[in-house]
Amino acid sequence: MDTTQKLNMSIIYITDMKKSIRFVSFFGLFFLSLIGCREPQQQPAKGSGAPPNIIFILTDDLGYGDIGAFYQNERVDEGEPFHKTPNLDRMVAEGIRLDRHYVGAPVCAPSRASLLQGVHQGHAQIRDNQFDKALSDNHNLATVLKEAGYATGLVGKYGLQGREGDSPQTWEAYPTKRGFDHFFGYVRHRDGHNHYPAHEVRQRPPVELYSGTEEISDQLKGAYTTDLFTAAAKKWITEQKDTGHPFFLYLPYDTPHAGLEIAPAPYPKGGGLKGGVQWKGEKGHIINTADSTIEDYIHHDYAGRDWPEPQKRFASMVRRIDNGVGDILQLLNDLDIDDNTLVVFTSDNGPHRESYGYGAYDPTFFDSFGPLDGIKRDTWEGGIRVPTIVRWPGQIPAGSTSDAPGGFHDWLPTFADLAGLPAPARTDGVSLLPLLSGEGTPNESEVYIEYSQGGATPDYSEFEASRQGQRRGQMQVIYLDGYKGIRYNVESADDDFRIYDTRKDPGETKDLAGSSGKFEKLQGLMKDRVLRLRRPDSTAARPYDEVPVPAVEAPQNLKLGLRYRVFETPTPWTPDVSTLGLDSESASGVAKGFDLSVRTRDEDIVIAYSGLLDVPQTGTYTFSLQTDGGAVLHLHAATVIDADRGYTGGTEVSGDIHLEEGYHPIQLTYARGEKGTHALQVRWRGPGFTRQPIGPEQLNHKVYSE
Repeated sequence: MDTTQKLNMSIIYITDMKKSIRFVSFFGLFFLSLIGCREPQQQPAKGSGAPPNIIFILTDDLGYGDIGAFYQNERVDEGEPFHKTPNLDRMVAEGIRLDRHYVGAPVCAPSRASLLQGVHQGHAQIRDNQFDKALSDNHNLATVLKEAGYATGLVGKYGLQGREGDSPQTWEAYPTKRGFDHFFGYVRHRDGHNHYPAHEVRQRPPVELYSGTEEISDQLKGAYTTDLFTAAAKKWITEQKDTGHPFFLYLPYDTPHAGLEIAPAPYPKGGGLKGGVQWKGEKGHIINTADSTIEDYIHHDYAGRDWPEPQKRFASMVRRIDNGVGDILQLLNDLDIDDNTLVVFTSDNGPHRESYGYGAYDPTFFDSFGPLDGIKRDTWEGGIRVPTIVRWPGQIPAGSTSDAPGGFHDWLPTFADLAGLPAPARTDGVSLLPLLSGEGTPNESEVYIEYSQGGATPDYSEFEASRQGQRRGQMQVIYLDGYKGIRYNVESADDDFRIYDTRKDPGETKDLAGSSGKFEKLQGLMKDRVLRLRRPDSTAARPYDEVPVPAVEAPQNLKLGLRYRVFETPTPWTPDVSTLGLDSESASGVAKGFDLSVRTRDEDIVIAYSGLLDVPQTGTYTFSLQTDGGAVLHLHAATVIDADRGYTGGTEVSGDIHLEEGYHPIQLTYARGEKGTHALQVRWRGPGFTRQPIGPEQLNHKVYSE
C-alpha cells in the first residue's frame, strides 16, 4: 500500500503538522500521520525560466466592495450610488480574482507585518494596535527575494520602523535595514494621514517624507501622495529595465485612508513611459501633477452628483488609485516586461470611517464592505476579507476566480516559490502558485487572526442586527475544514465559536454552531486548534495565553523513535521541507532521537525529524536547542524555537510552552550549508525534572501496516 492509499481512510490527518490539520472526515478516529509532508508545489511554466518581476500594490483601508468587479458594478443595476474602477476591472479580466483572501489583522500595522514576514498573528511580534513598532530582523519578502538576486524597492507607507529614534540612522527597522535596496515614502504611521507632505491640511501639519536616507518634504510642494508614489514607482521600475536582475516592488499607498484629501488636478492622459504621472525631479515641481494649489479635483464622473462632499472625495481618491494602477500596467507594456511581471493588488484591511476634518463619513454610502458585515477593526468578513487581484499574462488564466481561503502570510512562500527558493521553516503560509496558475494541487492555507480593540462594530442598518454595536474586545478567527470560526469579546478558551460557511453565506447570517453533531465536533476541534498554532506575546496578552496546549488522542501502533527525512540540497536558510523538491530527498527512516548520524553527507544537508512527544505531566516546559547550523522546532503548528536567521552557531536558544499531559506532534528541521563539525542538542525541563536531553522513551512515531 503506498502513502496515498494509507491515508485514504476516514481519519483526521496532519500532512504537515507545522501548517494545519487537514480533515478527511469528521467521522474517523483522531490519529496522526507523521510520515508525510505536503507534496511540492507545481510551478507554472515561465517561458525563459527566469523568475518574474513582482509588484505588490497595497492600498490603505480599501474595502472589499470598493472595486467595481467585486461589488460596485452590481450597484449600477440596483440604482444605488456607485463609483468606478475601470483599470482594476480590466486587471480582474486579465488575471485572477481571489474572493476569500484575508489580511493578517483588521488594522494597518499588524496586517502589514504579517504580510512582510509570512506569519499569521499567532506568531507575529507586531499585534493589535502596535503602530510604529519595529519589524523584527527576520525573514521577510525583501530579504527572501534579495537572496534570490532580486532588486528590492519600497515606495509608499511603511510604519514599522521602531519607536526609538528619529532618523534613518537611528530607527532600528528602517526599510533599508530590512532588506530593501531602495526606499521612498513615509516612515511613520501617522504621517500617512496627510496626503500632501509639504502642506498643512485639515487637522494635519506638514510631515516628513524620505528618499533613501534624505528627508525631502521641502521639495514636494503641491505633490499628492497617490501621484507621487505612482511616479516614484514608475521611475524605479524603469531604472531596473536593463540591470539583468528581476525586481520586487512593494507599493503600499497611503490612500484611500483618511484624511479625505483629493488630488490637485485631473490625472494626466495616457500612461506608461510617455503619459500619466511623470517624475520631474524639480524642487517644487517634483512630479508633473504638483500644482500651486491643492485639493481641487473631484473626479468629473462624480462632480455633478448629488452626493455628500465626503463621499465625492472618497470616490475620487479610489479613482486616483485606479488611475495609478493603469499607469503602471501601461509602463510594463511599454518596457516590454508585461509578460514577465506578476502584479498583486489588495488592501490592508476593511473600509474606514474616518474623515479628519472633511465632514461626517461612513462607508455605508457605497457599501464599501460589499455584501459583508464589518469594517476596519472588525473580524467579521468586512474587516478582514480584502479585494485581491493577481495578474501575470500567459501564466495566470485570464478571467479566473478562486474562493479558496488564503491570507497575507501566503505571499512570502509564494514569492519564494516564484524565485526558485524553498520557504523558510518559520513561515505559516503556503505557496499560492498552483492556485493562481491552475496547475498542480493547491495546499490549504492556514487562516488565523487574533486582534483586540476596545470599540464596537458600527450599528449600520446593513449589518445583521445582533452584531450592530457589539463590543469587540478580544477577537479570534480560525478557518477549519472550510468553515470560519469567530469569537468576539473572548473571555476564556472555553468560549464558543460562531461557525459560518462563508462560501455560501458571506454575510455570516446563519450560525452553524451546535446545529448538528458535525458542528459540535468542529467546535471542539476549533478550540483545540487555536491553542496549537500560536505562541503568546506578552505585549498583546490574550485570555487563553496560559491555557495548556491540548494533547492529541494517542494513535494506535506507536513505536519509539522519530521519523527522519534527509535532503541533499543547498538552502540559504532552514527550510520548510515541504517546499523542497522530492529529487533532493536522499534518505528516510526512524532514528532514536535527534541523531545527526543519519545525514548522508556533511554539506548542503537538511534533516527533518517528526514524531510524537510524550509529555508526562501538564505544565510549563522549556525547550532549549544548540546547533552548529540552523534549526527550527515546532510543537503542533506553534514555533517554539527559531534558531535560523541571525542565529550564531553554538549558542543556546530556548522557548517556553504550556503543554497538557499526553502526546504532542513535534517537528525539528536542521540545516547546514558548509562542511564542518555537525552538532545538535535538544533539551527540555518541566514539572518535576531539571534540564535534560529529551529521552528516546519520550519520542514516538506512528507505524502503518502494509
